[in-house]
Amino acid sequence: MNVFCIILIVFFEMLTVSIMINKQIEPYLLKLKKPGRYVGGEINSVYKNKEDVDVRFAFCFPDTYEIGMSHLGMKILYSQFNEVPYIWCERVFAPWLDAEKIMQEKNIPLWGLESGEPITDFEFIGFTLQYELSYTNILQMLKLANIPLRSCDRKGLKQIVVAGGPCACNPEPLADFFDLFFIGEGEEVDLEVIELFRQCRAEGKSREEFLYLCSQIDGVYVPSLYDVGYNEDGTIASFTPKEGVPAVIHKRIIMDLDNVFYPDKFVVPLIEIVHDRVVEEIFRGCIRGCRFCQAGFLNRPVREKSPETIDRQSHLLCRSTGYDEISLSSLSSSDYTKIRELLTMMTEWSERESVSLSLPSMRVDGFDNEILSKLKSVRRSGLTFAPEAGTQRMRDVINKNVTEEELMNTCTVAFKGGWTAVKLYFMIGLPTETDEDVLGIGTLAQKVVDAYYKNENRQKGKQVKVTISTSSFIPKPFTPFQWEPQDSLEDIRRKQSMLRGHITSRKIEYNYHEAKVSYLEGVFARGDRRLCRVIEEAVNRGLRFDGWDECFDFDRWMEVIRDCGLDPDFYVTRRRAFDELLPWDHISYGVTKQFLLSECKRAYENRTTPNCRKKCSGCGAVKYGGGVCYEKR
Repeated sequence: MNVFCIILIVFFEMLTVSIMINKQIEPYLLKLKKPGRYVGGEINSVYKNKEDVDVRFAFCFPDTYEIGMSHLGMKILYSQFNEVPYIWCERVFAPWLDAEKIMQEKNIPLWGLESGEPITDFEFIGFTLQYELSYTNILQMLKLANIPLRSCDRKGLKQIVVAGGPCACNPEPLADFFDLFFIGEGEEVDLEVIELFRQCRAEGKSREEFLYLCSQIDGVYVPSLYDVGYNEDGTIASFTPKEGVPAVIHKRIIMDLDNVFYPDKFVVPLIEIVHDRVVEEIFRGCIRGCRFCQAGFLNRPVREKSPETIDRQSHLLCRSTGYDEISLSSLSSSDYTKIRELLTMMTEWSERESVSLSLPSMRVDGFDNEILSKLKSVRRSGLTFAPEAGTQRMRDVINKNVTEEELMNTCTVAFKGGWTAVKLYFMIGLPTETDEDVLGIGTLAQKVVDAYYKNENRQKGKQVKVTISTSSFIPKPFTPFQWEPQDSLEDIRRKQSMLRGHITSRKIEYNYHEAKVSYLEGVFARGDRRLCRVIEEAVNRGLRFDGWDECFDFDRWMEVIRDCGLDPDFYVTRRRAFDELLPWDHISYGVTKQFLLSECKRAYENRTTPNCRKKCSGCGAVKYGGGVCYEKR
């Protein structure tokens, strides 16, 4: 970011905005590790007179400021809500342990950053569900706000606790705590619910009447209106809606991305955050159909923005924020059909204004000299690719549709272009995986190292660095592998150790994800409503920030789960029958269960499925009437 530009913007912002720091926390700010997390007053934050608005919405991110402020969904909905004159949306983040301790000691309730006021009496308390291990933070934030945890204990038309995001695809482990969940994309449905709320309040309707009417809106799931029955073996026997309530909740989807709301400014943080740059979404969905990838199936079909829209929005955001880096965001950036046209258009001004472009989520088979030249025109950084598996058989099982030859060609292009660092992401514990497949990860990494030294044009005196990272496979809802068992802790550790021993080159760095963290994530990814009691008990015993190494306590979690009468292996390492009723079967994201089942069976046969632009595979997303399903092939 241009530092001089930011200083000027901050100066003029402070002339016009009176920062409303929470008066109770203010005396203790200098005792906190990062006081900038709690003061607000950032560039482009929105301030309104609370007497002039009908609805106050607390947008809560259940993690620290640095992580939440990097989240694109929060940026979009915060700006969109505040465009509506009668809504004031404020940001709320989970206070870190030092601030939490002071809040509890001094009886300081959780507050919104914009007003500095407690969120206790806000009409809506909204959470984004990005990660299963943030669930305890959600309950802890409600406790800090003095809001009853369970929806049945909240009365009247206020404190409507809502949630959306990818983890809402299986909301059952949180069902007892939320009044409603938004299923799918939120730009339209969120505002429909807020408008319905205003009508119900004006008409004097009860909380129960409001929630029933919400259940009639596509994309809204009200868990209190559904009853769940269980078999003796712990599997789900029935899922029964109350009278007049839909049996299936269908996701909401935005088909026209050129005309949907997108901010022309972002709140610029006062402290460094995880992704401190302009983020421009270029399309939603993915054509590839990797069988492990939940996001790829939840967001079907692919819908693109035009290059003109992307270029205009990106330039506006750079001007309004002072950022000098743009990340072109999607699930697979090189699959954008007009990527070269877009990069040519954007470099016309980005080079002149010293703004760098980055393409995260690049595919191995989507990288060439033309893209390379655009990316290195301003700033050169490391390249990241995700082969996901070390052998071709395993890549066919997961439908990656990438060959070793394509990876080697891509790395060679990068090395000839002056790159010396490559990061490669893999998974271990995939269905049908053998030890040979695991060792293939190290072998593939060594071949990438060798490709660098075969390049006669490499920079003299420069050594290559290949970083390989492995995460543990977690079967997720709405994927072809949703029925598969997850590897046990012992299996994952054995494979990690075996792979580490197979790597002999110092030019290869090996990182891996902690197996215990993945195990607990697996519990909640495919869990049911009985886990609500587990999460509540965990919070009562002081567990939170489970995604952070310094807070994660696996043994205490296992103790809580067993004290609640449940077996964690039931959720993690158990193979589900294809005819089992799954906790999320009452929710539809447009891809049929039959298609997922057929893809799972193809995986067992090492058979791939063509991507959506090569051939339609009949997943069901064609019903949305647009996107890649209707492109000419």
